[in-house]
Amino acid sequence: MLELDRLSRRYGSTVALDQLSLSVPSGQVFGLLGPNGAGKTTAMRAVMGLVALDEGAVTWDRRPLDADRRRLFGYLPEERGLYPGMGVEQQVVYLGRLHGMGRSEAIRAAGEWLDRLGLAERSSSKVEALSLGNQQRVQLAAAMVHSPRVLILDEPFSGLDPPGVDEMSGVLRDQARSGRVVVFSSHQLDLVEHICESAAIVNRGRVVANGSIDELTTGGQRRLVVKVDGDREGAWASTLDGVRVSEVSGGMVRLALSSDVDPSTVLQAALAVGPVQHFAFERRRMSEVFREAVREVEGAATGAGPGAATGAGRGTGAATGTGAGSLAGAASPGGAGGGRR
Repeated sequence: MLELDRLSRRYGSTVALDQLSLSVPSGQVFGLLGPNGAGKTTAMRAVMGLVALDEGAVTWDRRPLDADRRRLFGYLPEERGLYPGMGVEQQVVYLGRLHGMGRSEAIRAAGEWLDRLGLAERSSSKVEALSLGNQQRVQLAAAMVHSPRVLILDEPFSGLDPPGVDEMSGVLRDQARSGRVVVFSSHQLDLVEHICESAAIVNRGRVVANGSIDELTTGGQRRLVVKVDGDREGAWASTLDGVRVSEVSGGMVRLALSSDVDPSTVLQAALAVGPVQHFAFERRRMSEVFREAVREVEGAATGAGPGAATGAGRGTGAATGTGAGSLAGAASPGGAGGGRR
């Protein structure tokens, strides 16, 4: 289990981490979500030892991290952590050896990962000659070459086409099934909902919602999805008491209902506009969980709403988690560089 305990970090007047605490067990894919500047990347770099903490501690299997233990971590930074003028296979082998692999072992493992990720024919190409999607595949190979026991990926799906997304998703699932800790950050909320067992949402350096995907999507206000023939905006619902338009897409209007709202009242209002083609209760989407959890914290920060501790998006599960780093990430050009805090 990877545990982050009350991590705090300030950059002048900017609070990057504010008593952030998370725990994630092995054997599951865990999603780390949050708006830009929420603290996700800072937390990952702190675990790598690339960011000095003002307060807090990180442990893995109840023991503090040091350089030797970090050799067992795989890290993919959000910024490109590759040497652009270096050959693909040469680079993966080099980063594997930084983790303590022998040369022949690193060559064998690099070949296996490049083959799995569809890069075998480009193994001698320079990284700078590859597309952004293929560069991301190389970064994944570099993170996986030494068979890490904890895998932390910062925006790993960035730049990938649909086949690349499928490949990445398959790798994450396989690693989780083998008993490893797998954590990744993403803004693709539908993807998180599809492949993760659990997730946490971070805002202003704090965890504002966490739990299993089932807990997060079944919590909060009821969700009623309505489609009225000829209506694509759902303006008719905005005048109903206790009803809030959550999302509108393709004429499907997702409504958040207060506990005292009678669905038949909503149906009558919809029928007054036109024929009703769809009328059903559904789970919240992760996009709704995300927006509501963040909005609640922003409202509390401005005095306009309740605090995060009462979050409608908060799950009840104990399985939560975030990132860890590797020596390869630190050694590569982008590993210790800039990026979102």
